[in-house]
Amino acid sequence: MSRPTLLSLGHGYTAQALGRLLLPQGWRIIGTSRTAEGAAAVARTGAEARVWPGTNLAADLAEATHLLSSVAPQGDDPVLARMADQIGGAAPHLDWVGYLSTTAVYGDHDGGWVDEETPLAPGTRRGAERVAAERAWQALAAQTGLPLHIFRLAGIYGPGRGPFEKVRDGSARRIIKPGQVFSRIHVDDIARVLAASIARPNPGRVYNVCDDDPAPPEDVLSYAAHLLGLPEPPAVPFSEAEMTPFARSFYAESKRVANDRIRQELGVKLLYPSYREGLQALRHGDRA
Repeated sequence: MSRPTLLSLGHGYTAQALGRLLLPQGWRIIGTSRTAEGAAAVARTGAEARVWPGTNLAADLAEATHLLSSVAPQGDDPVLARMADQIGGAAPHLDWVGYLSTTAVYGDHDGGWVDEETPLAPGTRRGAERVAAERAWQALAAQTGLPLHIFRLAGIYGPGRGPFEKVRDGSARRIIKPGQVFSRIHVDDIARVLAASIARPNPGRVYNVCDDDPAPPEDVLSYAAHLLGLPEPPAVPFSEAEMTPFARSFYAESKRVANDRIRQELGVKLLYPSYREGLQALRHGDRA
């Protein structure tokens, strides 16, 4: 039996969490980064590193049994713009293909619930580019038989990406926008969802990847402060908050994302079903 091999395009924070699950199981992982420095970081995780764009991945793709793209759109999808024909040609020997998208494809629902069957109505450029990328991957799958799975990720947090540093240094602000809620997901739970899908391929399926508890962002900061034994960060009305346009774009949309499919179809039991368990774990490990 051939050794399972994952070609991971854009082997960054989330894909590396998957690698931590697969490498001990004997997988070979080939991970790409855009820079030599990034490739060196990929190599330190135990994956074989490639600088891409810039390296011909034809040989790696020919040896891959699984393919994951974490590469964000830049107008169009950079992977398909450069490698669509190669990826389509590899379809017969690929057991699983994953594309990491975002819940921004749903747009604003005024705090209401969305699931995988909700019509896509992005309200931001970021969301619209993701919809276009999803459709491009789906079109390639329809043409070639690529065993595609799409994962719409909520806001990602985890080791090194928690709120504690800003709460500690006093720079955190609780931005108050009545009715605003976000869905989140711990990076280790994303990895568990991807691994479960790899174990149970269902080509063509789309999965929301989020925890069970959509919550206002100010509640997360308050809880982080509680865990640190510090006062709550000061509250600032949304209309008065100083934010980058990118950060402000997240507040343009409010929705609760349902995760029934990952639990019912993939059998995933989340390690961190809400931000409370996630932040407790980060605090205990002091890695945030």
